[in-house]
Amino acid sequence: MSQLKNRSSQCLWTSTICILLLSMSSMTLGAVSRHYGEALTKSLLYFEAQRSGKLPSNQRVNWRGDSALRDGSDAHVDLTGGYYDAGDNMKFGFPLAFTTTMLAWSSVEMTSQLKAHKEHKNVLAALKWATDYLIKAHPEPNVLYGQVGDGNSDHACWMRPEDMTTPRPSYRIDAQHPGADLAGETAAAMAAASLAFAPYNAAYAKKLISHAKDLFEFAKAHPGVYQSSISNAGGFYASSGYEDELLWAAAWLHRATKKQIYLNDLNEASNTGGSRTVFAWDDKFVGAQVLMAKRALEGKVKINKKMEEYKSMAEQFICNCAQKGSNNVKITQGGLLWFLPWNNLQYTTAASFVLSVYSKYLKAANASIKCHGGSLQASDLRNLARAQVDYMLGSNPKNMSYMVGFGTNYPKRPHHRGASIVSIKKNRIAVECNAGFNDWYHSPAPNPNVLTGALVGGPDENDAYEDERTDFQHSEPVSATVAPFVGVLAAIA
Repeated sequence: MSQLKNRSSQCLWTSTICILLLSMSSMTLGAVSRHYGEALTKSLLYFEAQRSGKLPSNQRVNWRGDSALRDGSDAHVDLTGGYYDAGDNMKFGFPLAFTTTMLAWSSVEMTSQLKAHKEHKNVLAALKWATDYLIKAHPEPNVLYGQVGDGNSDHACWMRPEDMTTPRPSYRIDAQHPGADLAGETAAAMAAASLAFAPYNAAYAKKLISHAKDLFEFAKAHPGVYQSSISNAGGFYASSGYEDELLWAAAWLHRATKKQIYLNDLNEASNTGGSRTVFAWDDKFVGAQVLMAKRALEGKVKINKKMEEYKSMAEQFICNCAQKGSNNVKITQGGLLWFLPWNNLQYTTAASFVLSVYSKYLKAANASIKCHGGSLQASDLRNLARAQVDYMLGSNPKNMSYMVGFGTNYPKRPHHRGASIVSIKKNRIAVECNAGFNDWYHSPAPNPNVLTGALVGGPDENDAYEDERTDFQHSEPVSATVAPFVGVLAAIA
């Protein structure tokens, strides 16, 4: 590792080139081979491991079984299906909807690449598992179920999803108990997914866009953050506001329907977000800005002051990621874009997705970005995204892949209930709440089931990572991390 250390000590981290040199130098040491296609395949297997409900006959992750088959029964609504959020057995609608939107965006933008790697059908299957659930969660125009399970009691137990005995209450928003952020994000998910399915299942796409329109109107008519109505969610996924979700939903509805009414919402918005520091489940301003920048680059919308503002803000975020902005994102000595201490990789994958799609938009428009510290070409964005992928797949100071099951040196103890307890297919004796902690959570042994394709929270700002199940800040995988990574891997594979 001396070559890598020397290279990093000489680097001032002021340019994309420097990041790439470090990435290349670590690769020459055999840290990772560029098996992007393999990583893409594995990322989609992760979603099968996260499935809730009755599993299909073509389920490929065979250590999982049926679970939570009575979800929604307390409200006399079928809320089975969907995805467990992370290493727990919760269904949190707010991050699930963002995950769905990002899976859909990945599918829409990278269709040809996904088909080339024979993964397009698997992406649509992963997407439909989410949208089928979201459709059921929206039984009336102004009713949306936004959570199943009690976060506190769920986290107080360490159980396989197949064994769950914890309460499974259903939580909803409605006209009297609003949540414009939750409704808006779910509208965005439905609209984006309609674009993904339109060429292959027109009737399903039409159903999705109908739900998206109703949810958007619901969100606009009943403002407020959803944790005011679903207080249990506040301790886990509290929203900081709803303006970003309304823009995000309007942008996707405009792209899906081409209707001027949604463009009007974007043009008339009083807050376009300004220059953002992250793109994530709680902050979608960058996503809306990028979608509007795309339209501006294509020349398909009237270029007014508002459109120029969206485009400028999107490009400021990109410039900051590329170390050519006025408020650059921190980069670790090993070359990782580092945003926040808790589960940093969720922000890195989302930013890398933005870099990947914007590279595509710039190339199509034969355009470049003018940053505070110089210009950026489409190839620069693509190279920076690739450098981030290389880091996450093993080209880093620890020579560790942060994707479970990729390579040989990957996290063996991710913080995940189902993966860390013996499969119900091998031992059907129920693992009780506290026994799970005693026998499995605190065990030093590797997880008995490989959570293939999961991305853990990742290293700290010093590139350090300890493979400890108890370190959920760094070792817990979440679905919102992997969804944009699908698109990034497809773009560079």
